[in-house]
Amino acid sequence: MLNHIAVYVFNLEKSTAFYRDIVQIDTIPEPFHDGRHTWFKIGTHSQLHLIQGAKEITTHDKNSHLCFSVTSMDEFIARLNAHHIPFENWAGKAGTPTKRVDGVQQIYFTDPEGYWIEVNDDKY
Repeated sequence: MLNHIAVYVFNLEKSTAFYRDIVQIDTIPEPFHDGRHTWFKIGTHSQLHLIQGAKEITTHDKNSHLCFSVTSMDEFIARLNAHHIPFENWAGKAGTPTKRVDGVQQIYFTDPEGYWIEVNDDKY
């Protein structure tokens, strides 16, 4: 069972706002209370931990990405567009979802730290 994924960030405040307001995952209490951590609930027993301390923002490969599923791809894309966040399909074509052979749509974009995120409409 997945316990947590830790992502090392340069700007905790900006990254926290992105995952809370754009990706729309809920924060949960974190035990450190030191201003360097934000925890999010991403599953029944799974969490995403943002940890401040990275020396700089770096480039990451799309093959290493986090993936979240949404109930409405159209609504999620509208939220990205409203916040002027560009997205692309797997091949890199801007503003276009990928449609997998099983019918699942996928889009890819980066968070403020350059980490890649996939969002799909898989019916988990």
